[in-house]
Amino acid sequence: MGKLTVGALRAVLVVVLAGTVFVQALMVLALATDPEDGSLPLTPLRVVTILGMVSAQVALVCIWRLVTMVRRGTVFSHAAFRYVDVVIGAIVAAALVWFTVTVLNAPGQRADPGVTVIMGGIGVAILGVALIVLVLRMLLAQAVARDVEASQMQAELDEVI
Repeated sequence: MGKLTVGALRAVLVVVLAGTVFVQALMVLALATDPEDGSLPLTPLRVVTILGMVSAQVALVCIWRLVTMVRRGTVFSHAAFRYVDVVIGAIVAAALVWFTVTVLNAPGQRADPGVTVIMGGIGVAILGVALIVLVLRMLLAQAVARDVEASQMQAELDEVI
């Protein structure tokens, strides 16, 4: 991966992480203030939104670590699996948070149930992203196995020579 690509990806990760932390800080501030001074009261939707942002932040940090491993040339190792597994877990958590938002929003959509169906479809799509990352994890496992096999063959060849 080139320096420009790594730099661009890291810039995007920093902007998204900073944005989610900023929004979370504002939401926590809104939760801590008295509802009578103009802010909205504590709602389950706010809490769920904060939890959803936490899952995104966890995934962002793991992706940062994976990009660092790519830059160092150590991504094809067993250490990468830990980060990929956490990313998969964070995506599944985000899907569960989205389904919770769908359930919380459903009573207000009785006149137009199509919105709830669309939101459910978005949740399924988020789970689909987790499945894609799982497939990529399997490809990483194959690459690590090939790398180990190649190292062993190189060691055997070195012994012969």
